[in-house]
Amino acid sequence: MDKFSGQKSAVQYLYPPIDPFDQRMLDVGDGHKVYLEQSGKPDGIPVVVFHGGPGGGCSPAMRRYFDPKVYRIILFDQRGCGRSQPHASVSENTTWHLVRDIELIRETLEISQWIVFGGSWGATLALIYAQAHPEPVLALVLRGVFLATQSELDWFYGGGAGKFWPETWARFADLIPEDEQDDMIAAYNKRLFGGHLPTEIKFARAWAQWENALASIHSSGHGGEAPGEYARAFARLENHYFTHGAFLDYDGQILDRISRIAHIPGVIVQGRYDMICPPENAWKLARAWPNAELKMVKLAGHALSEAGISAELVRTMDRIAEDSGLT
Repeated sequence: MDKFSGQKSAVQYLYPPIDPFDQRMLDVGDGHKVYLEQSGKPDGIPVVVFHGGPGGGCSPAMRRYFDPKVYRIILFDQRGCGRSQPHASVSENTTWHLVRDIELIRETLEISQWIVFGGSWGATLALIYAQAHPEPVLALVLRGVFLATQSELDWFYGGGAGKFWPETWARFADLIPEDEQDDMIAAYNKRLFGGHLPTEIKFARAWAQWENALASIHSSGHGGEAPGEYARAFARLENHYFTHGAFLDYDGQILDRISRIAHIPGVIVQGRYDMICPPENAWKLARAWPNAELKMVKLAGHALSEAGISAELVRTMDRIAEDSGLT
């Protein structure tokens, strides 16, 4: 039987847990320090992982998609989240600050070229980074594509996804007065940045619960209650970035600039039933990008941890390793 077939737990597809050989706080300027770690093979193929959100932070599980005998695995927490400081801060925190931080990480670690691996917002950031700095990018491996367009925000925060999950949407929307529900991002922004910590945490948890509830194809519609400080960073950063259109120059910029990375090989892993980032956008990206391969995973949603998604990502990274001749 193919090692990626069947209905198994995602953990069965992943490499065993490993510990970092390097952990540090990197001063990136503007009063920010970002958490940075390396694991795997110190002289292996460098792969940098961009976590989702914005505001999600990296986790030890993210190391497990890569053969540690082959890959030099670089993880970091983007500004304002995870172990980076100051926590939950949106000051001097934009897409272009993150792109600058990524280049500083690459230069600090003395890496000339690396594979860029990212999902959801991490896929967005990977595409933006590669379009700004194509030379260091050996390949892109993306999951759950988000192109940071207004239509995608309208889908998720304007009631589109809520038509499939009306009871879950009601829990998210009913916290907001009816006369403000025509712009949920703005309504939540007012409460996430109001300066009253208990209120900020209350609405941050509701924001995180709405997204988490729709992440898995096996969801019951309940996202669970995230720890207050995590939820606050996650919700504030997402809302901040979405309020400003991901700080792009114009709507549709990523697809419009796809020619900048046309020569870079890419793999797009997309859940067929992704309710957060609908598959149409992954399909549009693959259609516009001549060197991209789209892997549509049946019976899968958005979450990195879903069995079908994990299987395809591990298979992709194993194939890249085999092609390199290092396995």
